[in-house]
Amino acid sequence: MRADIHPKYMDAEIRCACGNVIQTKSTRPSMLLGICNACHPFYTGTQKFVDTAGRVDKFQQRMVKTQAAQAAVADAAAKKKKK
Repeated sequence: MRADIHPKYMDAEIRCACGNVIQTKSTRPSMLLGICNACHPFYTGTQKFVDTAGRVDKFQQRMVKTQAAQAAVADAAAKKKKK
């Protein structure tokens, strides 16, 4: 076997966005995570309910504005043709 081809295995610190710190061993000295077992809803048992009705209402409001803008453009184009 060839000598000195394996990476160094050292103590590592894994830090989560929630502030949780985990000590382990790895080839990298530190890692940053966005979510861990201390803050993930599956492991904590708490779930955030998303306000889907609010999302639907916002979408419908955007659609009404878009349709109004399209109608205004169509009216302006029709007036231009008449002239």
